[in-house]
Order: sequence, then C-alpha cells, then structure tokens
Amino acid sequence: MGTAFASAGTGIREGRAHHTLDAWKVSRQLVGAIYRLTQSFPKEEMFGLTSQIRRAAVSIPSNIAEGAARTGSREFAQFLNVARGSLSELETQLLIAGDLGYIRENDPVFQALDRASKLITGLHKRIRFLSNA
Repeated sequence: MGTAFASAGTGIREGRAHHTLDAWKVSRQLVGAIYRLTQSFPKEEMFGLTSQIRRAAVSIPSNIAEGAARTGSREFAQFLNVARGSLSELETQLLIAGDLGYIRENDPVFQALDRASKLITGLHKRIRFLSNA
C-alpha cells in the first residue's frame, strides 16, 4: 500500500481477514484519492460537501473490515451491502461536485470508484454464494 502506518512494522496487520481482500485494499486507496481530491475544494465546503464525500469514502473500507470480522457469511454480505450503498452515495456526491465545477467529469477518481465497485460486487456475490451453499 505504501502508507507509513501500514509499513511501520507495528504487527497490527497480522491475522486480520480483511487485510487480504482486494476490495478492502482498493477501497483504502480510494479514500486516499478522495482526500487528495477534496483538498482543492472551496473552504466553504469543508463542513458540507467535502465532509460528506470523505465520510462516504471512509465508510466503504470500514464496512468491509467490520463485515469480515463477523462470524457468519450472511452478516458479512450485509456489511458489503452497506459498503455498496456508501459507494453509490460517494458517486452521487462526486457527480454533484462535478455539477458545481469542483472536479472534472473525467477525473481519475471515477475509474477508482468503478474498480472498487466491481471488486465489492464480486466479493458480495461470492459471499452470498457461499452462504447459500
């Protein structure tokens, strides 16, 4: 990942199921991209759209992690549903930011959002399949 905290050798990463999930890793990268992107938003948006966008982004890997820590596949699938909802919320907020002229329509963050969405949807399908097997 390349973050200072993750590479600090704290041992915190050991034994955590969600650390192996590409959906979680990519969602964390998306959070970083969102924070960098929103730094250029107008200061008057700090407690408005900027805050909403950042909270929605942080919610995505957080829900994946919480779901992975649960004991049942059905519970995990429910947390993945919440993560997918946060992705939709984030996409809507980014489109609004575009409408307001804060970001470009073709900003790379939309590709990152699509990648995270595909990974989470694929993981959700797999978990649902396993819970029904």
